[in-house]
Amino acid sequence: MRWVSNLPCATKEEEHVTIAMSDGIRLSARIWRPVSSDEEPVPAVLEYIPYRKRDLSAVRDSIHHPYIAGHGYACVRVDLRGTGESEGVLTDEYLELEQRDAEEVLAWLAEQPWCNGTTGMMGISWGAFAALQVAARQPPSLRAIVIASFTDDRYADDMHYMGGALLSDNLAEAGTMFAYATCPPDPAVVGGRWREMWHERLENARPWVLEWLRHQRRDDYWRHASVCEDYQAVRCPVLASSGWADGYSNAVTRLLGHLDVPRKGLIGPWSHKYPHLGEPGPAIGYLQEVVRWWDHWLKGVDNGVMDGPVLRTWMQDSVPPSTSYEQRPGRWVDEPDWPSPQVEPTAHPLTRHRIGAPGEAPAGRELPGEALTVQSPLSVGQFAGKWASYNAPPDLPYDQREEDGGSLVFDTDPLTERVEILGSPSVELELSVSEPVAMVAARLSDVAPDGRATRITYGLLNLTHRETIGTPEPLEPGRRYRARVQLNGVAQAFPPGHRIRLSLSTSYWPLAWPPPKPALLSVYEGPSTLTLPIRRELTSDEQPPRPFEEPEGAPPVATTQLTPREERWDVKRDLVGYGAELTIVKDAGTQRFEDIGLDVGRRAFERYTAVADDFTSVGGESTWTMRFHRDDWDVRVVTSTVLRSSETEFFVDATLDGYEGDRRVFSRVWNETLPRDCL
Repeated sequence: MRWVSNLPCATKEEEHVTIAMSDGIRLSARIWRPVSSDEEPVPAVLEYIPYRKRDLSAVRDSIHHPYIAGHGYACVRVDLRGTGESEGVLTDEYLELEQRDAEEVLAWLAEQPWCNGTTGMMGISWGAFAALQVAARQPPSLRAIVIASFTDDRYADDMHYMGGALLSDNLAEAGTMFAYATCPPDPAVVGGRWREMWHERLENARPWVLEWLRHQRRDDYWRHASVCEDYQAVRCPVLASSGWADGYSNAVTRLLGHLDVPRKGLIGPWSHKYPHLGEPGPAIGYLQEVVRWWDHWLKGVDNGVMDGPVLRTWMQDSVPPSTSYEQRPGRWVDEPDWPSPQVEPTAHPLTRHRIGAPGEAPAGRELPGEALTVQSPLSVGQFAGKWASYNAPPDLPYDQREEDGGSLVFDTDPLTERVEILGSPSVELELSVSEPVAMVAARLSDVAPDGRATRITYGLLNLTHRETIGTPEPLEPGRRYRARVQLNGVAQAFPPGHRIRLSLSTSYWPLAWPPPKPALLSVYEGPSTLTLPIRRELTSDEQPPRPFEEPEGAPPVATTQLTPREERWDVKRDLVGYGAELTIVKDAGTQRFEDIGLDVGRRAFERYTAVADDFTSVGGESTWTMRFHRDDWDVRVVTSTVLRSSETEFFVDATLDGYEGDRRVFSRVWNETLPRDCL
């Protein structure tokens, strides 16, 4: 990363500005803008998230907002209602009230004397969700958005119900927001009101996982703010990006295929990071691309930003399995349109443990009654990594050979030439199961000649959702069904001598919550196929993509690490009691923000357990500790959420404790039971 201080425009910062909402609540904003905007108004760019602009997101914010402001924009970071120094409470994600607040913020920005009435929105993750969702509401001043690591489908392509299967990140992310939404405002900003504001948050808090488990089907709760319900509602230009290691690897290409507004897509090798901070690398000069986008759509500069391909993506080369990579080898490839004319979906028959060549007659056609069967142990999935990688702690999937031992495996013959895929593979299965509720996890791996298997992509399907994701119907044991498993999008090259492997399992714990009982899955070979999106080899006269610039940004705010970080990812197995445990520690240590003299500590602990193959023994826990300290102000929040299940019910046990110094000043306990609905 190149730090740039000498920017085209001198800027100034307003650290705390309040914006009044129509119901009297005041939101807290931080604004960077050109000094000249006092006399020459500029467009405003909003980032709108709940992650505390004054401390927890301050370093990241300080890299890109001053940089963009230095190119002639008013950059505005607003904390959602109930977070940071904004008044009110935050009880859930993407609520109608949150989006109305955003519209009011945009209207306020457009009316400021330093703004020319034109606005944009940008963000990653929640900020990207917010920008896309608000764009669909068509506020009058909003002319363009820039979004990274997002989805247009809140139910099936977020951390909630992938393929109708309950993800453990449903618990983990709920635990994260349970902690973030109960942190206090800074008394250095809000004064003596801090305690009243904090206790309002504590009194109104609830474990977010409760609401998410109350909506196990795709109902109006999830349809709200899912842009896939009406793509035509988005009427402004969209620059969308994500990473292949991220959980949000699918929405970029869906937007490219469904929107009818000016749009560009960018997908790198990254985890859940902005592309200029991208890990695994290579990171790119993303902020330069963003400035060009804003210059064209907010200032009307004719800079050719819409020239060239619709999609630029990193075609990943083969790598050995690892839980973390500094760099992913590969190359940038350009697609002139999406769906791409260079990509051809190619069906491969599944024969007896083989992925056949296209057009090959499967042996199963001659024996229509025969099937391959699997009933996976709960241990399949312990090396799956996180649903959404952050590349810290190391959280990518490890060598798949042990996972494959409990799976139904199909391999190609060793490849005789390089094969590249770009897009979403899928598996079409003719199957039967032994239980009314069952799941299948499909994994695609790159198998080296020495046998090491690197997972490339995967997909989940709760088979009760076989007809329509979000509308389950129990299965009839023994009856044959057709089911399609959609795998996550990927760009991957397989070299000669390697094999492509498809692995099918009936559990994938702890990435996905297992069904109520183990189920025997029977897969019938003849009609079952794997479809790969094969990208054809470029002809010699096609031009190579233009290179990206080196990543750059404004110098980050000064921080000092007072206590060390700790990052762990441990798998344990007890061969006496047959217990298995995955523990994850993400401890940021204590960090001092030098400009405001504030010490902040963050520690997250996750644990996922099971005993033998007792599917009702599984349990998950997410515990967070957040601490804020300056002089004699010392506040701590400790949250814990535990999720367990029987064959028919989920059990949620949660606690929330608030401390001033060593004295506990608030405590609440939740013990709730919710029915399982085809899960």
